[in-house]
Amino acid sequence: MVSLQEQLLKAGLIDKKKAKVANQEKSKQQKIERRTGVQSVDESRQAALEAQRKQAERARELNAQRDAAAAEKAVAAQIAQMVQQNRQSKGNGDIAYNFTIGSTIDRIYVSDKVRDHLVAGRLAIVAYNGGFELVPRAIADKIAERAPESVVRINKASTEVDADDPYADFKIPDDFTW
Repeated sequence: MVSLQEQLLKAGLIDKKKAKVANQEKSKQQKIERRTGVQSVDESRQAALEAQRKQAERARELNAQRDAAAAEKAVAAQIAQMVQQNRQSKGNGDIAYNFTIGSTIDRIYVSDKVRDHLVAGRLAIVAYNGGFELVPRAIADKIAERAPESVVRINKASTEVDADDPYADFKIPDDFTW
C-alpha cells in the first residue's frame, strides 16, 4: 500500500522538501499530544464522530418506534383475549338497546334480562372487530385501562337521590319500558 505522500511525490505535485516538512509537523503534533494528553482538533475525526452520533440517535429512534408498535400490538392482543374469554350472550332478544359512540347513536338487540344488566352497570359494551360485544364490568374496567377508546358504554349504578327532585317520591314500575 502506497501512502498518499508517496503518490504525490511520484506524480510530481510535491517535492521531497515539502514532504519532509509535513512529516516533521505531524511528528511535532503527535509529540505535543502525547505530552499534554490533549488531542488536536481534527475536522475529519470530528465529522466522523458527529456522523456516528447521528447514526446512533437514529437507531435509538427506530428502536423506540419498534418498541412502541410491539407494545401497541401486545395491548390489542390482550384486549382481544379478554373479550373472547369473557364475552356474554346478548340473549337473542328483540329489545333495542340504544347507546352513543361519539356523536352517533347505535343499537344492539338484547333480551330483557341482559338489558337490565346493562342498565344496572353489571355489563358493558365493548367495540371489537367492527362490532360490539358485552363483557362484565370488571373486564371492561381492565380494557379501559389499556385502551379507553375500546369501551363504548359502562352505565354507572347510581344510588344517589337528588334532593331537589320533585319526582323522588314516585317509584317507577318494574314492568315499565321506554
